[in-house]
Amino acid sequence: MNLAFVESPVQLLNVLEWAHAAPAAPGPDGLTVVVLSPTDPMSRGQLRRMAELARDAGFTVRWQEARGGAGAPLRTVRELGPVLRRAERIVIGDPFSRYVQLLLTLVGRKDVTVVDDGTATMEFVAQVSRGEQLVRWHRRGGRRGPRELVLAPVTFLARRRLSPSKDRSVEVFTSMPVEPQPGITVTPNDFAWTRARFGPPRITRGADMVGTSLVETGVVDLGQYLEAVSALARTHGATRYFAHRRESADKLYRLSVETGLEVVRPELPLELIARRGPIGATVLSFPSTVVHTLPLALAGTGIKVAVCDIAPEWLKENASPRARGFLAGVTGTARDVQRLPAPA
Repeated sequence: MNLAFVESPVQLLNVLEWAHAAPAAPGPDGLTVVVLSPTDPMSRGQLRRMAELARDAGFTVRWQEARGGAGAPLRTVRELGPVLRRAERIVIGDPFSRYVQLLLTLVGRKDVTVVDDGTATMEFVAQVSRGEQLVRWHRRGGRRGPRELVLAPVTFLARRRLSPSKDRSVEVFTSMPVEPQPGITVTPNDFAWTRARFGPPRITRGADMVGTSLVETGVVDLGQYLEAVSALARTHGATRYFAHRRESADKLYRLSVETGLEVVRPELPLELIARRGPIGATVLSFPSTVVHTLPLALAGTGIKVAVCDIAPEWLKENASPRARGFLAGVTGTARDVQRLPAPA
């Protein structure tokens, strides 16, 4: 039996892609997906819909209220202990998740697959290859708080579980441009399951815009972001804004009022929404995972994906020192996209 842990709808989508495409994947009968349910209502709703798709495709999905009160983590670990011990391979969507890292301490010498979690996958492979502490790119350079210090032993042991050895194979299933490292097998995710299951989409005139949580993660200034969205919408004739699940309601209300865009809260990951349609002939985005995934999901449709660079003055003063270079790398390594300069 193989066991997958997911905490977001995108992670669950990529587990389904892995189960249909990767050489080591077992297919639906040999995989149980455990949803470590988040508290965010938007993420929970999308995960419910993705869980339905997974069950329809023949997978066993176990919904775990992993954050439902103070005793939930201990109860989750106790309930998952027996299935963890029986699993032959552990599949995870977010190696930076403290919850997943805690579960990995119980794994032992099992083979591990990390399925695509977007831009975080690029940083994970680089950090493991250098033997560094696992820290999300937008938090690097900050001081470690009390919680991080308490969890440091868990993070250290999880990093060992995620590092290849003679007794443990590590696979990364991704659509992101990662450099192969010794001992790590990189399997490409080309969204074959998504393309076979959905579409082709109905294409509308004009453009649609994809939202980002760069404001919420403290990287980009809110005012600068709203001005950039407004300028792009005017220039390219965009009418809809597909919100990221982590974008705040207050920000989206301001965006709607100030730009005139129709804000859409997708019920599924954008790759599925775009593939099902209707979708604009051009999809506009800032540096994010979708500039790598949408061209694959929309291959053969004629839809153009365009990415707008992040201007230095948009970054907040307390943004991570690596933020600008990392975002530029996300854009620069994207294939089959049109590069757009930051609006003046």
